[in-house]
Amino acid sequence: MKYDKIVIGAGSAGAVLASRLSEDPECSVLLLEAGPDYPKFEELPSDLKHGWGTGPDIVVGGIHDWQYTGIASKLSKAMPVPRGKVTGGTSAINGQVFLRPLPEDFERWAEWGNDRWSFEECLPYLRKIETDLDYDGDFHGQNGPILVKRHPLESLTDDQQAFYEACQFLGYPTNLDHNMPDATGVGPYPLNNPDGIRFSTALGYLSQSRHRINLTIRANCVTRKILFDGDKAIGVEVMSGEEIFQVEGKEIILSAGAIATPQILMLSGIGPKESLSQFNIDIVSDLPGVGQNLRDHPTVHTTWQPHSTFNKPEQKIGPQKVALRYTSKDSKYQNDMIMIMRFSHEIGDMGALMISVGIYLADSTGEISLQSDDIGTQPLLDYNLLDQAYDLERLRDGVRLADEIAKAPSFENMVMSRISPTEKVLENNDLLDNWMLENVLTMHHISGTCKMGPSTDKMAVVNQYGSVYGTRHLRLADASILPDCPRANTNVAAMLVGERISDFIKASN
Repeated sequence: MKYDKIVIGAGSAGAVLASRLSEDPECSVLLLEAGPDYPKFEELPSDLKHGWGTGPDIVVGGIHDWQYTGIASKLSKAMPVPRGKVTGGTSAINGQVFLRPLPEDFERWAEWGNDRWSFEECLPYLRKIETDLDYDGDFHGQNGPILVKRHPLESLTDDQQAFYEACQFLGYPTNLDHNMPDATGVGPYPLNNPDGIRFSTALGYLSQSRHRINLTIRANCVTRKILFDGDKAIGVEVMSGEEIFQVEGKEIILSAGAIATPQILMLSGIGPKESLSQFNIDIVSDLPGVGQNLRDHPTVHTTWQPHSTFNKPEQKIGPQKVALRYTSKDSKYQNDMIMIMRFSHEIGDMGALMISVGIYLADSTGEISLQSDDIGTQPLLDYNLLDQAYDLERLRDGVRLADEIAKAPSFENMVMSRISPTEKVLENNDLLDNWMLENVLTMHHISGTCKMGPSTDKMAVVNQYGSVYGTRHLRLADASILPDCPRANTNVAAMLVGERISDFIKASN
């Protein structure tokens, strides 16, 4: 059978895209997913169904995780990189933080030649995604597939209440709605987990479209490569079980995520010619930007030993209910930093109070490159975090700000002593830089590895409509096409890409 559209990857963007494209009953859509599918809510395993916005919600090492590893920085050890391997993709295993990119993010993308991605054009789609259970008005949606809510302040754990009060004590404004365009300061996170039920794109979008006879969902199908006739994409080669199949499609949309999308492109002959030639891959389009421009949010965890009287949260890692978003001193970027307070039971005998400090708009870039011509071998993930001096400077200041927060009056009867970094490290720039480079981690917001941009940008992989340069009938639609990592968790941005590209496809047909 030949399909009108083949969507590769049923994740945060792909599930949205397939659901929207199949709204046209005349359009046949095949949605391919490498992981399993759970069509009925009752069949969902508990690790996917229940989510409280906590660290363990990222199911590292389970059957729903690709179990990638990456290199965080030049001084770090191997780092786990969980990615969802199930319908819903990483939206089915993540921490459910539902933050939008800032208006300034959209304006930067537009300034770089993507004028259809301005905040004004994207706001209706941001509203289209959500049903906000707390707020309405011009900036919030009330009829979307994804349910969003915030924990009330009175539900904060003791450590988070202390963090909230400490940020106010230091002069940061209260921010009750992080998704307002001009929001900054400390306040409750928006989360897509009402009553602890994780609203992944599989639950929110595919549950509304599964009944359509023109939408075919095939799980446990690994896409090996895209098939071409010259520069025209004509289908895909898929492995299901031990068998290999070829499926034809009039248009192919690759939505496999910011890691697998560039990998599949390169295995299909689209990418840097010099790199592909090492694996004797025939070149379809020589695009040096494929796998480059890897963007993410670097983070380090600062920790303290609590007093024995501290009331520990029951969950293994305290729920992420509040966050501080702020602008670093003299920064050229608005809201370029973030802090989160939580408790870890995993550190020491008493557990540890933990403030995670992250850069929400980093300058450093990494890359993805092939290690094999076999889809079963993960690509090399070199995040290259904290490579730029400006990133080190801002994160250094952030770690010291976290120390000020922990010394605020609200923590007086809670913090007993510092664990990491030590006072000696904290006071010395060189020692602190080394500590950060050794301990830096991804915030799991990888993006930008197949960035969109005008044809004059030689590192652009797609135009702003998702069409891959040097090919026909092939588009990308996931976080890989973002020109830079947005100042937000990337799940909403990926859903937005699915919504936008689906409308661009409809308009072109």
